[in-house]
Amino acid sequence: MNTIKTAILMALLCGVLVAVGGAVGGRDGATMMLVISLAINFVSYWFSDSLVLKAYGAREVTEAQAPELYHLVAKLARNADLPMPKVCIMNSDVPNAFATGRSPSHAAVCVTTGIMRALEYNELGGVLGHELSHIKHRDTLISTVAASIAGVISWIANIAQWAAIFGMGGRDRDDNGGAIGLLFTVIIAPIAATLIQLAISRSREYEADRSGGEICGNPMYLADALEKIDYYATHARPMADATPATAHMFIINPLKNSHRAFISLFSTHPATEDRIERLHEQAREMRLLK
Repeated sequence: MNTIKTAILMALLCGVLVAVGGAVGGRDGATMMLVISLAINFVSYWFSDSLVLKAYGAREVTEAQAPELYHLVAKLARNADLPMPKVCIMNSDVPNAFATGRSPSHAAVCVTTGIMRALEYNELGGVLGHELSHIKHRDTLISTVAASIAGVISWIANIAQWAAIFGMGGRDRDDNGGAIGLLFTVIIAPIAATLIQLAISRSREYEADRSGGEICGNPMYLADALEKIDYYATHARPMADATPATAHMFIINPLKNSHRAFISLFSTHPATEDRIERLHEQAREMRLLK
């Protein structure tokens, strides 16, 4: 069901992009936006892992450099029936983690130095199980493509807004039709694209929690880890280099108080309390929690 839901949401997002192209440039505009969406998918597919790791200054580590972390990832990758991903460390005191890569054979998991200090071994295993689930189900690619398309729609909306302010374009169109098209492009489309992108992100987080709980062997490991990470995210300073464009990639949104500052529709992640409760229920179903 999560896969079907994601496919429907991705189709809607591409549909919004094509509709924006049609509103701005008619049939030719719609065709152009379709071509752009395909180009975005291609670029995101090939370069998503290297771009994100470089942006956050993450460094790949070997077994000799970080043996405990490396062995833990290797063990969990075997549990998940995945090839060994790259293991990376990001220099940040804020506990967090993310996964990236276009496919299971071209993937990386990255943890902050802060999370390695804050969590116990089994809790870190729960976090890494969550991230490996993202890799197994190609969530990192799906989220990157969705964010890229939503970004292009917002970019087009800004251009259309400035064009309207300076009276450029659309003079040969019917006034009412042009006004409706402008309203859709500048206001409705960016909001719709953002809501769809965030819905995709939240649905994948729930699935990664469930699957991650299975990979690490006990959903309570992940539940305890989420509780600790959320405390740091809401009571300490936000991650210095984090940006809204990549916040969806982390196990918990690294921007301070993000899930409490907005209503759930505008959140990259489900409420941590809901995620923890679902993990508790999963543990009860697995008879690991009385």
